[in-house]
Amino acid sequence: MRIFFWFLLLAFSCQAGADVYKRTAADGRVYYTDEPIKGLKYKRIIRTKPKSYARAYKKLTKNKKKYAPIIARAAAKYQIDEKLLHAVIQTESAYDVKAISSAGAVGLMQLMPATAKRYGVLNRKNAKENIDGGTRYLKDLFKMFDSNLDLVLASYNAGEGAVKKYNNAIPPYPETQHYVKKVLGLYRKL
Repeated sequence: MRIFFWFLLLAFSCQAGADVYKRTAADGRVYYTDEPIKGLKYKRIIRTKPKSYARAYKKLTKNKKKYAPIIARAAAKYQIDEKLLHAVIQTESAYDVKAISSAGAVGLMQLMPATAKRYGVLNRKNAKENIDGGTRYLKDLFKMFDSNLDLVLASYNAGEGAVKKYNNAIPPYPETQHYVKKVLGLYRKL
């Protein structure tokens, strides 16, 4: 019964395009909604992708061509495989220079404010700056993790601190594990 409920909840959220929230009342009853009531503690359990991502995927081929020269220059400058950069960018933003994540990451390579500052990126929505900063970060991660691509990608997603915390292993975060598999899958296809 519980599996059926989760299936229905997931199907509803995908069709309706709404986030789903959960709240457990003091008496133990569990409530689910797509519109949490202010003042009550709800936890988001299913997050739907913003509509902007759907539009970005439609423009994927066009945007990939548009940013390919910048990606090629950064790849050559930092000696990172160009195909890897494409796989990371496609996974991170679907080549949408204006992409903003719910965590605050911005641009093609979804740079967080601290990472952008660390690599001198003043405007995270500027394609050239964003790609340069993100590629430099990848280069540093390759050095930090002895060119272990799995750990480099896990660090790019969850932060190098998370990978170190788990003794130089991919953290047990479903999002990070999925991210590594997705980027590697795209990388192998390119």
